[in-house]
Amino acid sequence: MMMTKRTVTLSLAGLALFIAQSLYAAPLRVAADPLPHAEILAFVKQRDPSLDLQVVELTSGVNANELLAAGDVDANYFQHLPYLKDQEQALGKRFEVVASVHIEPLGIYSHRVKRLAALPQGATIAVPNNVTNLSRALWLLQDNGVIRLGASGAPGSTLVTPADIRDNPKQVKIVEIESPQIPRSLDDVDAAVINGNYALEAGLVPAKDALGLESASHNPYANLLVTTPQKAKDPRILRLAKDLTSPEVADFIRQHYSGSVIPVADRPHD
Repeated sequence: MMMTKRTVTLSLAGLALFIAQSLYAAPLRVAADPLPHAEILAFVKQRDPSLDLQVVELTSGVNANELLAAGDVDANYFQHLPYLKDQEQALGKRFEVVASVHIEPLGIYSHRVKRLAALPQGATIAVPNNVTNLSRALWLLQDNGVIRLGASGAPGSTLVTPADIRDNPKQVKIVEIESPQIPRSLDDVDAAVINGNYALEAGLVPAKDALGLESASHNPYANLLVTTPQKAKDPRILRLAKDLTSPEVADFIRQHYSGSVIPVADRPHD
């Protein structure tokens, strides 16, 4: 049978439709930390069930960017931009940001003192041991008068280490610990700088319990929806990005986390 140009065109259109339908038939796999990311995604799934969202909750020791690079998930939602850039360098991979969703202010917590001014001489302070969050913790300690750094610049663009501490009036000792383990160290140290998601998982309320809390103003650490360059235009991922940045999700974050998690839409720019 002779194939006409019209037949070929229709066949190609049918093939495109088949591919699109097959794409939507597969679940959209997104790796996320349990709190607050997986909870926020669960809310999205409830609002937009036809998206067929499959949330892969991360456990300690699992690198969500490695999962994404290997094709084990289609996107991830757990990290801020400075961390992502460090991961791209470490893994030799390039990723794509498709949405900026919320901020989890980093906080300083203690079971031993009720204010930072009461920290004893030689106090031990636990901080995250990864490059970007260690730097972020040191900037926060400076903002709260515990130390003074010799570096200039902004927290999101200037990385610092304990070697950059120039003034340490109480001779505090900085102890680097893996981020998920820091809440468990609170009984063993005088204070600890804890990421918002791990604070929430430990039952802490950053907006209430933190002795010092990162400002949301000009905060460069918004948590992102990230995928690969090859999937950046995937209609399912673009739809999830739209859902995550919707007014409904922003309202859910405000009501559910009471200032411990802040929608990007609420970030002051003054």
